[in-house]
Amino acid sequence: MKFASLGSGSEGNALLISTASGTTRTTVMLDCGFAIRETERRLQRAGLAPTELAGIVVTHEHQDHVGGVFKFARRHRVPVWLTFGTYQAVRHDCEGVDISFCRDGASFAIQDLLFTPYTVPHDAREPVQYVASDKRFRLGVLTDAGQATSHLIAALGGCDALVLECNHDRQMLANSSYPPSLKRRIGGDYGHLANETTAEILAALDKSRLKTVVGAHLSQQNNTPELARKALCGVVEKEGIEVMIACQAEGFDWVDLAAGG
Repeated sequence: MKFASLGSGSEGNALLISTASGTTRTTVMLDCGFAIRETERRLQRAGLAPTELAGIVVTHEHQDHVGGVFKFARRHRVPVWLTFGTYQAVRHDCEGVDISFCRDGASFAIQDLLFTPYTVPHDAREPVQYVASDKRFRLGVLTDAGQATSHLIAALGGCDALVLECNHDRQMLANSSYPPSLKRRIGGDYGHLANETTAEILAALDKSRLKTVVGAHLSQQNNTPELARKALCGVVEKEGIEVMIACQAEGFDWVDLAAGG
């Protein structure tokens, strides 16, 4: 099992998750916030053709996560999974797309990959994040949430790798030129995770299997890779867990869980 990012941030998000079984490979894209041609270009950079995707799994309806999903899925005939609440928010874009619904705690399979959605606090209709597994390894993803909950901490425990939102540094956000309403939205209970909150979540998780942590969805105005890395390393550095940071332009290259990153 391996995973890679096509890009991570407010301008677009897409994560690839892939596993091999014998001579077959299953690859799924989690979210797609890029236009069709840009998605195709980034897939090519990752060594994939659109026809190799077995499905697209959606977290919520915000444009940096869903903006390219349905046009891409329609063009390349890729099935899409999303919650009913998310569907209600985007249903006018879904015509001609093979849609399946998912919900909190109900695992579903896409060929050789198993996805378990879990509810998160975010300002969307029915937002979820996912844990993906191929029965050997577990990858936990948390890219949009405003606060820690016992539910998401339980869901992310025991993973081999994690992709965790490190959206902003609280001081940088407070000192930014953003209007007060936007600052309250980002820093609120249904906004995005500050570096310190993500570090607290990471500290609370069962890390007995954990080998790789990726900081993701960094704000280009209110965070830096150095600050995000420092927050994560402060929790896991002594445990020998690798810390990586995803970027908007490049995401990150394939991480092989069998190789421990």
